[in-house]
Amino acid sequence: MKKTLSVLCLAALAGTSASAQSKKTTNKNSAPNPSAAVTTAPAAPADGFSKSPNGLEYKMIKDLPGTTAKYGDFISVHLISKVDDSVLFSTRQMMNGNTADFQLQMPPTRGDVTEGFTFMSVGDSAIFRMSVDSIAKMSGQALPWMKLGQGQMIMYHVQMVSIKTAEEKQKEAAAAAAAQKATDDKLLQEYFAKNNIKATKTASGLYYTIKKQGKGVAPQKGDTVVANYTGKTMNGETFDSNQDPKFNHVEPFPFPVGAQRVIAGWDEGFLLFKKGSTGTLYIPSTLAYGANSPSPAIPANSILIFDVELVDVKPAKK
Repeated sequence: MKKTLSVLCLAALAGTSASAQSKKTTNKNSAPNPSAAVTTAPAAPADGFSKSPNGLEYKMIKDLPGTTAKYGDFISVHLISKVDDSVLFSTRQMMNGNTADFQLQMPPTRGDVTEGFTFMSVGDSAIFRMSVDSIAKMSGQALPWMKLGQGQMIMYHVQMVSIKTAEEKQKEAAAAAAAQKATDDKLLQEYFAKNNIKATKTASGLYYTIKKQGKGVAPQKGDTVVANYTGKTMNGETFDSNQDPKFNHVEPFPFPVGAQRVIAGWDEGFLLFKKGSTGTLYIPSTLAYGANSPSPAIPANSILIFDVELVDVKPAKK
């Protein structure tokens, strides 16, 4: 079931870039074909459902004026998928009442439910349906609950909450990052004052202190650095360490510095040390994980504090 649901309920969790289109300027039945233009007239409604030229059956429950979503837009929806009387998936249940937010991508095949999002503007609600036989064929497997050859349908009840173009999303993200950066800096300044710490600030907003400056070489971008570290949140809780056996990895950690294999604060911070150095990196959330918490031990928008040691520097091969 997981494979089918991931393909058909949340198929649009990644996508490409495009802009919104004006609603009502084209018939909703003439939605884009993922492979080629289709000019065939839509099928006549049956039991309240219409069929797009690409084969998706749909019923608009609420159809408001506005701008419809287009592939590449970022949309927020509430979605419930049902088969017979059973709920297969619900964004409200899975996401604690929140919407599913994702970038809308081209459908992987004709008749896919993803196409239906392009019929909708903000405030619209609709039902899309697909035959279980088609889903089993598309996914390459028949799940135990599927009644093949019996006309069974999966129903997708969708509410469109918001639509943003890629440009709007980028501007929104930039504004949020700027506000968060200011908040983080204020919190760090208060932390330093409270704990009598004199840290050096870089242009990016990273702070650091050097406890012992090593006498070895300084790494350059692309070099592999080998590090020991202990990471804490601002309340002093340790969330990871290769020095504490309870985290089950007590070997030095190698990574190519500046190659975006680690958080931005590490890529910048380790370039400030020489081999043999020890010190502390105070990393604002915008240079760490931001709002995307990697684990319950690191809340969203957490400032991270790393006590680090640069054990070795291995020059990149030319």
